Amino acid sequence: MEWVTVRFSGGPADGTARELPAAPGGGPPRRWVLSSAPDGPPEQPGVDHLYELRPQQEADGCWTMSFVRSDPVGMTE
Repeated sequence: MEWVTVRFSGGPADGTARELPAAPGGGPPRRWVLSSAPDGPPEQPGVDHLYELRPQQEADGCWTMSFVRSDPVGMTE
């Protein structure tokens, strides 16, 4: 499996770089959901954070994914 480096822009993962599995064609997936655990009691649902791919690869070889929105866990497709 191939991997690509992605930098997240905006939202809770702003500035974080991470390796993601490459999509067919060698680039990153168009969308990626990062899930986070709740800060409160365990019965409180976590949050999904949706990021979408920017169309161009950066000069350093990284791709950038921009924050779109946050939803309760399981609500983001």
